Amino acid sequence: MFERFQGDARQAVIGAQENARRLNHRFIGPEHILLGLLDRPESLAARVLARHGLDHDRAYRAVAGLVPPPGGGLDAEALETIGIDLSAVRERVEAVFGPGALDRGPARGRRTGGHIPFTPRAKKTLELSLREALRLKHGYISDGHVLLGILREGQGVGARVIAGAGIDAETLRQEIAAELG
Repeated sequence: MFERFQGDARQAVIGAQENARRLNHRFIGPEHILLGLLDRPESLAARVLARHGLDHDRAYRAVAGLVPPPGGGLDAEALETIGIDLSAVRERVEAVFGPGALDRGPARGRRTGGHIPFTPRAKKTLELSLREALRLKHGYISDGHVLLGILREGQGVGARVIAGAGIDAETLRQEIAAELG
């Protein structure tokens, strides 16, 4: 199937792996594929999503909130009992070091290579991107088809992030299909 992927779709899959690593996740789900699509603002998928107010930073924060890293991350309630407002700390750190800076973990000892497996939902999303391309009578899979696959899968965190941004899936589906021609 990957032989049908155009460069933009391949870059989205590579970006998915990089985003999973950045979030310290041990898997690649549809949410990471969505982040991979949004990594490249000039791509069709990122442009269409941006028109609806969803960019990489907003999606990254949503994914980080919905899927905690293994081991749980920081305990906001415990910090609050000693007078530390985690949300204020996070805002200040991200203002200086960028979105997700607290989620990255220490540079030393962090796994930087190796295979990260796809979840069954991510595999289904990629399979559905092929089906969407075939439905549109395209002999290739672009980033737009991958976004259609996320929408068609509909149950994963990627689709939840899109819905959480107030984006109507059917409207988005129509816009992407029109852009793909």
